[in-house]
Parts: sequence; structure tokens; C-alpha cells
Amino acid sequence: MTATAAPAATRTEARSATVFRMVTDQHVCPYGLKAKDLLEREGFTVDDRWLRTREETDAFKAEHGVRTTPQTFIAGERVGGYDDLRRRLGKAVADPDATTYKPVVAVFAMTAAMALAASYAAFGTALTMHSAEWFIAFSMCVLALLKLQDVETFSSMFLGYDLLAKRWVRYAYAYPFCEGLAGILMIAGALDWISIPVALFIGTVGAVSVFKAVYLDKRDIKCACVGGSSKVPLGFVSLTENVMMVAMAVWMLFSHH
Repeated sequence: MTATAAPAATRTEARSATVFRMVTDQHVCPYGLKAKDLLEREGFTVDDRWLRTREETDAFKAEHGVRTTPQTFIAGERVGGYDDLRRRLGKAVADPDATTYKPVVAVFAMTAAMALAASYAAFGTALTMHSAEWFIAFSMCVLALLKLQDVETFSSMFLGYDLLAKRWVRYAYAYPFCEGLAGILMIAGALDWISIPVALFIGTVGAVSVFKAVYLDKRDIKCACVGGSSKVPLGFVSLTENVMMVAMAVWMLFSHH
């Protein structure tokens, strides 16, 4: 038995949506823009309704018994906020508490590209020993930058596992400055007598601390390597940061002298 096609009006109604979002002189709701864009990319015709004042927004929320905007309606049925819309359309919704390696992957991918570009600009070819050295040095600088955005939060997370910081709290505050200084000097190829011992020291202490916390104590905690608010789990990637610093210091110690 052949299925009868749905009337055109019904199909059109099913692919229509209404988004109520806050748009005022002081605030344009970013999730409202995302909801509208997602619907349009999914082939929906969007009736874009603006809530132009706080009073209008509060009245809308009271009327529909919701706590937030935007609110999306599809074919007259309320779907909910942006995350609810993503679920309705079969899209993934990020778990704010889930661990992820994305920040570290982003850092290393960018610093690798920077190192290759710098090598090409300086020597006409991307693949050189300098590009390998610059990759580690650039990574140290970027990781230090992420920590320096909020040293207080970084230090609090760092104190949870670093062996030296637990004995001398000020080391938790000094660490990102030391990492950044060593990275900058390595990029410049200057003052090896400072950069090499600094990188060797903080890298060794860090590697021992991470190894003890993860592989001996079996602790399940977050890493402070990309700043104190990250969801990166303490483990192999954290160990890699420290091993890279040690390897760079040892390489410079023998290759530059």
C-alpha cells in the first residue's frame, strides 16, 4: 500500500519555527542567534520574535513558565532553550562537567603550525630542527599565557598535585612565569644559562608530581596545564608538557654547547 504524501501545508508547518529571543540596546542574546542560525541551517523557516525590553522578557517567561530565553517553538509546540533545540534536532550537547583534551589539542596544533611557519619564513623550509625546538618553546609560552590569565585559580588547582608547591606555596604562583620566561629565552636563543636550568627544574618536578599523582596514587583530578578552569584530566598529556620541557633543556644543553 502506497503511503500518501503529507499535504504541502502540513509539511511547511512542520518545517517552520518561532524563536523568541532577547534583543535590546544593551544586550543581544547569543544563544538566540545560535538557535536561529541552527534552525535555518536545518531548513526551517524562522519567525524571529524579538523581546526588546527586560519587562517584555520577564512577561514572556512568566506567561510560558520558563526561566530563560531564547525559547523555540516548532509547529506551535514549545521545544525549549538552545540546548533543548539541539537535542530535538539530534545534535550533541556539551556536558560542562565532562573532561576533555580539546584545549591541549588546540594549543599543540596551533604551536606546531606556528613553529612550521616560523621555520619556513626563516629558512625557506618548514621541517627543520629549529621548527622542533620552536614547537616546544612556543608551546611553553602559550601554556604559560593560559595559566597567567588567572594565576589564583591556576595555583589552587596546581597545589592539588605538585609536590614542590605543596611544600612551598609561592612556587605555584611562580611556575607560569618561570615557564613563560624559559620559553621566550629558548625562542630568542639567548641566556641559555637561565632557560636550560629553569626548564629542566620545573619540568622534572612537574613530571615526578604528575607521575606520582596519576600512576602511583591513582588520583582522578583535573590538570592545571592549560589554566585553572580547564576540564583536562591529569595524566599523559600533563606528563607530556613536563617531559617536553626536560627534553628541550637536555637537547639545548648538549647541542648548544
